Amino acid sequence: MPKAKKRGGAHQRGAGGQPRNVQPFSDEDASIETMSHCSGFSDPASFTEDGPEVDEEATQEDLEYKLKGFIDLTLDKSAKTRQAALESLKSAFSSKILYEFIMERRMTLTDSIERCIKKGKSEEQCAAAGLACLLCVQMGSGIESEEIFKTLGPVLKKIVCDGTASVQARQACATCLGICCFIVTDDITELYSTMECLENIFIKAYPRDRDTNGVSSTPNTVLHISALLAWTLLLTICPMNEVKKKIEMHLHKLPSMLSCDDVNMRIAAGETLALLFELARETDADFFYEDMELLTEKLRALATDGNKHRAKVDKRKQRSVFRDVLRAVEERDFPTETVKFGPERMYIDCWVKKQTYDTFKEILGSGMQYHLQSNDFLRNVFELGPPVMLDAAALKTMKISRFERHLYNSAAFKARTKARSKCRDKRADVGEFF
Repeated sequence: MPKAKKRGGAHQRGAGGQPRNVQPFSDEDASIETMSHCSGFSDPASFTEDGPEVDEEATQEDLEYKLKGFIDLTLDKSAKTRQAALESLKSAFSSKILYEFIMERRMTLTDSIERCIKKGKSEEQCAAAGLACLLCVQMGSGIESEEIFKTLGPVLKKIVCDGTASVQARQACATCLGICCFIVTDDITELYSTMECLENIFIKAYPRDRDTNGVSSTPNTVLHISALLAWTLLLTICPMNEVKKKIEMHLHKLPSMLSCDDVNMRIAAGETLALLFELARETDADFFYEDMELLTEKLRALATDGNKHRAKVDKRKQRSVFRDVLRAVEERDFPTETVKFGPERMYIDCWVKKQTYDTFKEILGSGMQYHLQSNDFLRNVFELGPPVMLDAAALKTMKISRFERHLYNSAAFKARTKARSKCRDKRADVGEFF
């Protein structure tokens, strides 16, 4: 392997001639450097026919060499450098399967994450919590992941419950706690303990009995939303007797959150209600909710909300979600969604599956499709079976040339422009009077 270039001369070497860590770099440098090696792995079909042949082994070695450097930099004295290294590792872990590489360094990574969460500031804690999620996604369910969660679980719970910590850090740790517990926990006691921790956070969003004018958002609202969604994710893997207890405890309280002035809280509460109704009807086909008429009235109002004081984007998003929630509660129906990745398709046909998919899509981002194709854990969660192995001929048929892609995009852009222009043209609304 060629020697690394010297940037600072002899002062970069310590006693004994050993090289020190590379000099700190900016967030932008870290992002560009990592993505240049990782983005190409997001989808086999992303390679074009006219692209040059790539030495995969050399590329993999180069990637691992850079990742080792990033892992070392998580221990740097500079908070900015540590955060940039964490973000770079997150980018790589979300865009490629690195099981063997991570297996050899899982304890080092766990120690680095623990140190950053304990001693770092808000942004560094958020980055470390995000990396912890991706670490568990990469490792899947197993003894190694359980060891990681045993180390990080208590630290995450401490931050979540710490009122002096930043809201953003608590929010990230709440999400991380739910996802990691979902992935690794076989111990039912630990599952219930984690759910109780999250429950104690989001129940603070419930209005008091004397409140009659709805729920006002607070700086902690984002934390309440994350705790509620993480709790809901864990509820999907609970035994049915525990599910019944939680439904009895929260089903009559959650509708109060629908009056919150934060659109994301309203949506989170609505989706949780739809999921609770789905689980309740699975456990009891004759399930009956006493205040159904009042609830459906609220849901219908949100599904057709036209209040002018709310942003158009918020209203559009809210109406779309609550139309589906209303159908779930009133008609026991779910609009099936299709997710395509490579040559495969996955059908999301229930709220439990949607909640799980949305959670992992949030942390994996654009790497979700690649992980659905190759990650054994996610394929097991969504019952996709073992990864589909594609030969070179199959991959070639999936590729599209750069010119063909340009023609397709041009045609789509032209059609979209015409349609929008027609709708925007005021003359289209004027009839012919002469």
